[in-house]
Amino acid sequence: QVQLVESGGGLVQPGGSLRLSCAVSGFSLNDGTIGWFRQAPGKEREGIARIKNRSGLIYVRDSVKGRFTISRDNTKNMVYLQMDSLKPEDTAVYYCARGTTAFPGWDSRSYADWGPGTQVTVSA
Repeated sequence: QVQLVESGGGLVQPGGSLRLSCAVSGFSLNDGTIGWFRQAPGKEREGIARIKNRSGLIYVRDSVKGRFTISRDNTKNMVYLQMDSLKPEDTAVYYCARGTTAFPGWDSRSYADWGPGTQVTVSA
């Protein structure tokens, strides 16, 4: 059974940093794409970073490029999202999910096995 569980969220001041973790079980990181998404209150869920199977190709949405970094540890079956220079508009619930197609892109409908999410709040 595939399961993804996020952790590492919390309350941080503007300009601060957080590292989110996505623990993956029942699925090898070499077999597909793992994406990070976020959903703020009243807004649609948006993809912000993804890392592709064997190639390790990384895609980061322009709105967080230069501040957010996605990485993985295949030996631990973990995917990370390092978030620096956080802004109040980064406040959201952050999710990781598994891509179900070869090129899932940013469409959340191309992802499955969503984790429960972890809350990130950026506030002074």
